[in-house]
Amino acid sequence: MFALLMFGCDAAFGQGYVPPKGFVPDEKTAISIARAVLLPVYGARIIHEEEPLTAVKREEFWIVSGTLQCAPNCVGGVAEVRISARDGRVLYMMHGK
Repeated sequence: MFALLMFGCDAAFGQGYVPPKGFVPDEKTAISIARAVLLPVYGARIIHEEEPLTAVKREEFWIVSGTLQCAPNCVGGVAEVRISARDGRVLYMMHGK
């Protein structure tokens, strides 16, 4: 019985199914993932002030960035998150100053 349970666990955590376009197929999904990791770290007030978040696909990952809400001579920065299009892993996250 133990052997069956262990084999089943290995199969469950193996390669598994990966959709043809990956788990993050579009901008909307990338932004949702970015928002989910940004809010607990930087807070709702800061992230909502940077709306809209935008996403651009570069090779095999998405770059999601906040929008700086000021005139052309802005001082400050925005959040940026890089997300693997294939599996949804957060590869990089920061907030500029």
